[in-house]
Amino acid sequence: MSPIYALVVGAVVLTLMTVSLARVSKVKTKADYLVAGRSLPAFVLVFTLLSSWIGSGSLLAGAEAAYRHGFVALWLAGGGWAGLLLIYFIAPRARRFAQFTIPDLLEARYSQLARVLGVIAILFAYTAITSYQFIGGGDILHLIFPTVITATLGKYILAFFVIVFTAVAGMESVAYMDVFIGILATVTLIAALPMLIHVAGGWGAVHHALPATHFEVLGDLTFVQVLELAVPTLLLMLGNQSMYQKFFSAKSERDARVAVVGWVIGTVILETVIVALAVTGSALYQKGEIAQRPREILAYSALHGLPAWLGALVMGAIFAKVVSTANNYLFSPATNLVNDIFVRYIAPEASNKRVLIVSRLMVVFLGIFALYQALGTGSVLRAALYAYTVYSAALTPVILAAFYSRRATAWGAVSAIAAGTAVTVFWNWDQGLLSRYLPAGIVSMDAIFPALGAAVLCLFVVSAATKPPSPEHLAKFHGDAA
Repeated sequence: MSPIYALVVGAVVLTLMTVSLARVSKVKTKADYLVAGRSLPAFVLVFTLLSSWIGSGSLLAGAEAAYRHGFVALWLAGGGWAGLLLIYFIAPRARRFAQFTIPDLLEARYSQLARVLGVIAILFAYTAITSYQFIGGGDILHLIFPTVITATLGKYILAFFVIVFTAVAGMESVAYMDVFIGILATVTLIAALPMLIHVAGGWGAVHHALPATHFEVLGDLTFVQVLELAVPTLLLMLGNQSMYQKFFSAKSERDARVAVVGWVIGTVILETVIVALAVTGSALYQKGEIAQRPREILAYSALHGLPAWLGALVMGAIFAKVVSTANNYLFSPATNLVNDIFVRYIAPEASNKRVLIVSRLMVVFLGIFALYQALGTGSVLRAALYAYTVYSAALTPVILAAFYSRRATAWGAVSAIAAGTAVTVFWNWDQGLLSRYLPAGIVSMDAIFPALGAAVLCLFVVSAATKPPSPEHLAKFHGDAA
């Protein structure tokens, strides 16, 4: 193992520490910690949105799907792309609302109960997402230091690192670290693709080494299986609290809208490059240890297929991306516990100093919980789809209804959040019990369609059966009182 890998990862860690500590002095109030004082320009927003979205979900779960099935894995990313096109129209409305969290939105549009249930759904989803970032970071550290750091020890190290960084300066720290991470990842991953294709003997050799289905639209999956990849990411993107929190942090509605354009371009390019790298890696390394742990294909290809200097930069970029996503998805539910529970119900008159202390303690608590989940997780792809589905089914329908439906009611939202969360958790918890009452074909499906169907049905039926909100109440969300 060349020492350059350790040097690059060390340099990445040092840079992140420098950026993070440089922002600490700017954190004086709750708004500074939670939404960076609503001061982020479009340029910073682009990279923090890009870095928070492309983490282990793409670098591990997406790469694992590409290794096994080929370019059909782009459906996992493609759901997010479709969501991004719709977000272009949602972003200014979100910035106009200018709160701190999604549960703020749920209470303002629906009720306090909707807020509390929203917090529960977010905690389930976001700690799961954070947990597999710890897995990804642990894998990378093990690959770089195979005789010193086991994959399990790597999870502990990554968790400690992320918890400390996230707790230090909040959104201010996360957003500006993401600028460095976004630039590093974009440049190195794009540079690595033609080099790895060359090592594989050219694109023709890659195509020849793999099944034809690896290059087909549906590949070796059915249409329903493809939708099970795309729909959760589409709905997660549309309802993603971390994303809305960034929009709440924007300097203006214009900055929010401009940032989405850059985010769309960067996401499409990077996720396509990631899948192409994984497919090329699968042509090079079809057997051996990587066949048992395909989620590591990008890091493994960087380590064994690229020149040491470029491989080290790619490993550093992947590590930084994992750290960034873990920061974002750990920070977001901590914000919920502080803003939506502590400040809202326990200590509404708490000083800024007390809120900051509690915020940092919540980061530590949730980081430990995410680490506990990481230690018991097998497939990153399965964990990712579970997390996406909890959030997608429970929250996305009611979030979109808040901005685009005048008829959705508080009880409709409450029933939808409860149904989406309950169906997802139960569907993944006890398949044996489900098989007693449902056909095998339905039980084998991913939870997204049953959970989403239950949530949307409850939203429509219960809203239709209850009193609609007043025009005055809707004015904040729709721009008028008509």
